[in-house]
This record gives sequence, C-alpha cells and structure tokens, in this order.
Amino acid sequence: MNELAITVIGRDRPGIVADVAEVLARLGANLTDSTMTRLRGHFAMTLVCVGPAAADVEAALAPLSAGGQLLATVREVTADGETAPAGEPYVMAVHGADRMGIVAAMTRVLADAGGNVTDLSTRLTGSLYVVVAEVELPPGTADGVAGRLASTAADLGVGVSLRPADPDVL
Repeated sequence: MNELAITVIGRDRPGIVADVAEVLARLGANLTDSTMTRLRGHFAMTLVCVGPAAADVEAALAPLSAGGQLLATVREVTADGETAPAGEPYVMAVHGADRMGIVAAMTRVLADAGGNVTDLSTRLTGSLYVVVAEVELPPGTADGVAGRLASTAADLGVGVSLRPADPDVL
C-alpha cells in the first residue's frame, strides 16, 4: 500500500470536500489524517491516505483542477507509524493588535526551547490578531517557556497564555 500526502487549494465553493473524498473512495484510498479550512475565501485541505499509486490519484483528481479553480498535489510519503508524543501537550494563545512578526517571534521562543508546534491557526478580525497553537514542550520546561513567551509578547504589545492541553474526549 502507498501512503500519500495530498493538498487541495483554491477558491472556496460548496462540495469540494465531498468531490475529493468521493474520488479517493472510488480509488480505494483510506483517509487516515486530514485537515481543511477556509482562509479568506480560499479553501485549503491537506490529507494523508493509504491506497493506490500517486499517479492514479493525480489522474483521478485532474478533472477537479480543470479550469484552474483548484490545485491538487499528490506526493508519496514514508509511513512514520505510531509515535508517542515528544513532549508534554500545551496550548499557546496570543492576541492583540495585528503587526508583522507575531507568529515568527512566538514560535521562535517555542522552537528555541525544543518545543514542537503540532497545530497552529491564526485569524485576523479587524485589527485583532489571534494565534492558537498546540505545542509539545520538553518535560519540565513549561514555566521557563511561559516566562520567555510573556517577555516576547510584551515586546510585541500582545497578550499570551500557555496552558496544559485538555486531553481529547471522544
């Protein structure tokens, strides 16, 4: 079985997720991980699936890309298998007036501490900019990271919080 990473981007419209999922189901591809969002009117989806060859998936997705409304890419990836989290799960939230460099500065603090950003979303509403990131921090580093985040946030004129992530409830 092939493991594939697929991205689909373009102007948002109803039915994109259904169209892509139906193509993959017809090919016998099993979706294992996926995420999608709308970014200022643009659709963006990334997914990992197991199944047919990359060329077969590219050919099957080609009609969705006709007319230039969507761009679909397919890439073979190596299966990583199940891995234990590399650290303790936390959520960082940043909010304040929009300005250049907020994401760069705040994620640099995390990276310098050995933290790994596992999910990140940003939203600009008027002049309010919000960042929410799920991160894994090395054990025992959260207090020090929180202090460095607070200092960096103060330099940027934004607020920040770092809290332990709640376990997913199924």
